[in-house]
Amino acid sequence: MKEYGREFLRNIGLFSHSGAGKTSLGEALLFTGKATTRLGKIEEGTSILDSEPEEKHRCSSISVAVAHFDWDKHLINLVDTPGDPNFVTDARNALRAVDAGIFVVDAIDRVKVLTEKLWSEAGELGLARFVFISRLDRERADFEATLEDIRKALGIIPCPLTVPVGTENEFCGVIDLIKMKALIYEPDGSGAFKEDDIPDEHKDSAVSYQEKMIEAIAESDDSLLEKYLEGEELDKKELMKALRQGVIAGNIVPLLVGSGTKNIGMKPLLDAIVECLPSPLERAELSAIDPKTGNTTMFKPSEDGPFCGLIFKTIADPYRGKLSMMRVFSGSQMADSAVYNSSRKLKERIGQILILSGDNVEGVNAARVGDIVAIPKLKEAQTGDTFCTEADAVELPALPWPQPVISFAVVPHSQSDEDKLSASLSRLTEEDPTLKLKHDHQTNEFILSGMGQVHIESALERMKRKFSVAVDLKAPKIPYFETFRGKAIGEGKYRKQSGGRGQYGWCWLEIWPLERGQGFEFEDAIVGGAIPRSYIPSVEKGVKEAMDRGILAGYPITDVHVKLYDGKYHDVDSSDMAFQIAGSLGLKAAAEKAGLMLIEPIMNIEVTAPDECLGDITGDLNRRRGRLQGMESKGTSQVIKAQVPLAEMLRYAPDLDSITSGRGLFTMEFSHYEEVPSHIAEKIIEKARRETRKEDEK
Repeated sequence: MKEYGREFLRNIGLFSHSGAGKTSLGEALLFTGKATTRLGKIEEGTSILDSEPEEKHRCSSISVAVAHFDWDKHLINLVDTPGDPNFVTDARNALRAVDAGIFVVDAIDRVKVLTEKLWSEAGELGLARFVFISRLDRERADFEATLEDIRKALGIIPCPLTVPVGTENEFCGVIDLIKMKALIYEPDGSGAFKEDDIPDEHKDSAVSYQEKMIEAIAESDDSLLEKYLEGEELDKKELMKALRQGVIAGNIVPLLVGSGTKNIGMKPLLDAIVECLPSPLERAELSAIDPKTGNTTMFKPSEDGPFCGLIFKTIADPYRGKLSMMRVFSGSQMADSAVYNSSRKLKERIGQILILSGDNVEGVNAARVGDIVAIPKLKEAQTGDTFCTEADAVELPALPWPQPVISFAVVPHSQSDEDKLSASLSRLTEEDPTLKLKHDHQTNEFILSGMGQVHIESALERMKRKFSVAVDLKAPKIPYFETFRGKAIGEGKYRKQSGGRGQYGWCWLEIWPLERGQGFEFEDAIVGGAIPRSYIPSVEKGVKEAMDRGILAGYPITDVHVKLYDGKYHDVDSSDMAFQIAGSLGLKAAAEKAGLMLIEPIMNIEVTAPDECLGDITGDLNRRRGRLQGMESKGTSQVIKAQVPLAEMLRYAPDLDSITSGRGLFTMEFSHYEEVPSHIAEKIIEKARRETRKEDEK
């Protein structure tokens, strides 16, 4: 691979909500930069950025893709990210691997919630940012309305560098406001264009937008602003210098327009990337933690400084093994060498260092500051880990992994699938830490949790393709519990005589409920040897076994205190088993007197959605037995906080998509347990008893 000076390197990421045209834009950039010989089309399955079979099937990105190309003697590393909320963590991790973000806004659907969130995070990371308005060739595309929506939703006054020529199906080019020339494109997607005078019908608006552009640039530089206010003309050279400085400092957000599918507007965008966006050496300082002191420190990327890199993505490949994607922030690292993993406090061996571009792979001798590389077969490294030198160890803060919002029970197709299930899912969760797998001992199910149904289904499709493990999904059982309503005394007496040695165990239990979450407490209050010490653990065991089986509906009993205070035994007939049965009978006897109730998990949820969806969302949450906890505004969105029973949230992700037309996001985490309303509890209990009768009949 050709060597480039670090000042000639640009690392850019494409970010937005799903469907805005990120991947189409990326394909057009690659084609214009001659990295591909034809314009990749998502709907035709020819995109090199959406190369996974699952992506081609869904016509949507589900994972980060990396490619590179040359433009005007610069190397551009392009990172395409998924925009579906199911895969937002990949996009958030990619923000940390790039020096600048191009935020793609659909000229029809405009700014959506996920774009707002990623925009805010990019600002917190100090990334330079562009806005690119896409899909201007589509029906109902509206440049002016989209521009106004960008101002409101993102809270910025963008600096336009290009504006469209024509609308909807008549969109045919862009006006370069720096040169004040129109670029009129061929309609065949070749990217060929001719530079011409601005059409008469666009001259007035072009002049108006140019004035806004000059004003935005001048306001970022005191000397330019003074000249501008005095009416002096600003030449292109000083404008471009101030524009670059303003973009890198975060004071100016350039706005460009075009169409990825029609390959319109790519040259001005690429020129702006090269001229305005920072090299890896010009990016903002990074915050890091000194593992020796725990203090936060700042460091500036440099070629000669100590090596530091971040693993921002892990790929499970059945042929190449595990691939760890790394962004180098400082120094360099040779292939076939040792490196220190400061996140895990251990050394790793780096063998090969690879450069990826879609499915193409190329080996290199070293990874230098600014490079985005893949390292195969690292044993311990996980996404979010920091690599560095042990002598100058630093740890880049890891992003918190979001909590899963939906779960399914995983049922293997066959015994062979069951044998390979755990290992295969472990490789998937290593690739994607937002997937969580657990074995629910209460329901005896393997539960796979993720960010949405699409997230889980696509993961299982990959598992079947990569590791030949097939499973079905079904709704998981809700982990209900039973608990005592009040205090009661229960007698457990077991006596059996059938010739020869009999069985004899007798105990008295006092039982009362505990606070939620306290679990189970057993108190031995036997005095005077009413029950020998050797049988007291047997009583406790019998009580626990009865609690695990449940009494009311077959769900485990929890949050109770059991006090063993009296009993009797027989020198010959008493045994461990007799006192286990006695303990079980004592618990059931107390339950009959005190009464049992069913309790269910309650979840804290936080929904972010556009203002206009607020009424529909709150109404839907009320129907789900939710209790609103509060609301707050964020830009053009509302954040609704509520507590809702888990039983009502199993299908919430697709329902929220339907309510908000895909513009809503939510997070969910466990809060506490509380009693199930009686009319619902009756149905749950009756259903459980029917299932028990069916099992008994078998």
